[in-house]
Amino acid sequence: MKLSLLGIPWDENSSHRRGSAAAPEAIRVALKAPSSNLSCENGLEFDELDLRDCGDLPADLSGEVMVKRIEEAVGAELDQQRRVISLGGDHAVTYPILRAFARRYPDLSILHLDAHSDLYDNFEGNRLSHASPFARIMEEGLVKRLVQVGIRTMTRHLREQVERFGVEVFEMKDWRDDQYLDFDSPVYLSVDLDGIDPAFAPGVAHPEPGGLSTRQALSLIQQSNGTIVGADIVEYNPSLDPTGITGMVAAKLVKEIASRMVTTDM
Repeated sequence: MKLSLLGIPWDENSSHRRGSAAAPEAIRVALKAPSSNLSCENGLEFDELDLRDCGDLPADLSGEVMVKRIEEAVGAELDQQRRVISLGGDHAVTYPILRAFARRYPDLSILHLDAHSDLYDNFEGNRLSHASPFARIMEEGLVKRLVQVGIRTMTRHLREQVERFGVEVFEMKDWRDDQYLDFDSPVYLSVDLDGIDPAFAPGVAHPEPGGLSTRQALSLIQQSNGTIVGADIVEYNPSLDPTGITGMVAAKLVKEIASRMVTTDM
């Protein structure tokens, strides 16, 4: 199975703090850190996978121009029968990524790990906000199913959006480690690093206590059924990660997602 790694250094739609545009390069540095290695937990070696690093999209693009560029870049890799792991950037990148995936996977499901549901109709007047990508995705019918795990910030408006779009939400307060997620269609995995508890991943702009442990997140990726055909890792903010621990978590996720992708097929 052929894979592509694509950096999307875009945080124009972040609220509160920007800085996640610097994440793609920081994650690559963490992947090569001499304190660790490139072994994956299923026995594969990351550097022996058929993975092409496509580099980063231009960092000077903005607005609808960047949205279109992301969709085109991801689509070009999918047209070559490659599975794409995207490195954000804030969570706004997921909307154009899914526009590309939806054209090639009409029965796609999303597994979304996050502290926030990111279903706001708009946030602070911005319909492309990093707090709104899944509202756009569901409005356009880009996927048949959205499953969210780790949520712990549900407002009244967000609960109304969940009902409106038929989203399956596993709030963190109700999560059980023996919970089994069953998918009967290709799966797109979207991992917001603030879905992981800030004790394990503090380098995010919106830390929310009470989240998934790194091991719980890895177990979800490793044990849930369904073929993972694409993924993104978003909202890492290197400027808020002085020890580099969050970068190492992101790098670990890249390795384990990639190795999971190549051991399952549709």
